[in-house]
Amino acid sequence: MATAVIMPRQGQSVESCIITEWAKKKGDTVAVGDVLFSYETDKSSFDEKSEVAGTLLEVLAAEGDDVPCLEVVCIIGDAGEDISALIPKKDEAAPAAAPAPEAAPAPVAEAVAAPVAAPAAAPVATEATGDILRISPRAKKLALTAGADLSKVVATGPMGRIIERDVNALLDAGKTTTIEAVERFLAGERVVVEDAPEAEAVAAAPVKTTGGYTDVKITNIRKVIAKSMHASLSNMAQLTLNASFDATEIMAFRKSLKASGEALGMANITLNDIVLYAVAKTLKDHKDLNAHWLDDVMRVFDDVNLGIAVDTERGLMVPTLMAAQTMSLNELSANAKSLIKETQGGSISPDKLSGGTFTVTNLGSLGVESFTPVINPPQVAILGVCTITQRIKADGTTYPAMGLSLTFDHRALDGAPAARFLKDLCANLEHFSLLLAK
Repeated sequence: MATAVIMPRQGQSVESCIITEWAKKKGDTVAVGDVLFSYETDKSSFDEKSEVAGTLLEVLAAEGDDVPCLEVVCIIGDAGEDISALIPKKDEAAPAAAPAPEAAPAPVAEAVAAPVAAPAAAPVATEATGDILRISPRAKKLALTAGADLSKVVATGPMGRIIERDVNALLDAGKTTTIEAVERFLAGERVVVEDAPEAEAVAAAPVKTTGGYTDVKITNIRKVIAKSMHASLSNMAQLTLNASFDATEIMAFRKSLKASGEALGMANITLNDIVLYAVAKTLKDHKDLNAHWLDDVMRVFDDVNLGIAVDTERGLMVPTLMAAQTMSLNELSANAKSLIKETQGGSISPDKLSGGTFTVTNLGSLGVESFTPVINPPQVAILGVCTITQRIKADGTTYPAMGLSLTFDHRALDGAPAARFLKDLCANLEHFSLLLAK
């Protein structure tokens, strides 16, 4: 009996996935456990393995297709088997529009005297129709973040629902508006934004080069990162404060752990783990930085859901360490390493890549002394961890100084509260043993 293979749902927030590669082609023999195709969400990549044996009778999506979750992707069965009942029925084509009435022929003299075409009417936005506007939470969030003009959207989700890929299509086409207009639209008003007639596109002149080059296709996750970072810098008033602290104590603590930590069950706790622990504990007293900016409200969180920026082969990802302030140093270290391993391996669930309230990004291992991290909206702050450098005290002795770069959204808080958090964080790291004793 033939079996339909559907696109899995990887996490509650995922609505569709992109097929990146087919490992089998139509007509191939398939065994249980064989990889059929690879696919990715906007955060992770996966392989879909066959749960049945047989022949790949039909392939219903190509590489690069964005396939809604739970939609049939391919069919496996016995050669020659009738699979017509398993092939999704395409929507019937819409009836052809009635032909426009023919215009009355213009007088010959008028046609000769007017060689210039009459100007075309200004394009008018197509308004969403129906009493109920259906839009998914992810699509709504993206539209509000990037200013997508929802009055021009073409909904492709079930029952006319606007989903994330519909908003992405608007952004790709450059159909944007103000955040205020999006908010009014979502509040129930049908806001129509009329575009000025677009100038005729002019092909760019080819750039002369003196050597070979390679065109690398932009991946889906790279596009998502690009849109998110651009929207972050476009919509926020970001400011970065830089400070440093004496890392003598945390380096000594780390050295003692390497020497005897294994016997105590605390092996392999890194300097990054120590910084994450200090951030989680310090944020409890600086809740304005552990918040989301939602335009008309500041959502301040009780738990510190700590985002950890992770460099992967596919791009930057930020898994979330939930309720980090409740963990011991050993627990935090183990959980952070598990999240990082899943993220770098490409097997992490998209649900673990959301819900962050504050993010830490560490470039210290790459020798960076200071940088400007970009906030992950709707969060209001992000901490950059820098490398350790040797500095000189007033008495001429040297000490190891670790730099910290805090970027915050000036709409959400002023410089003084942000500076106080940074000062307290430096103090907690300089006196780490006291922080552990609290």
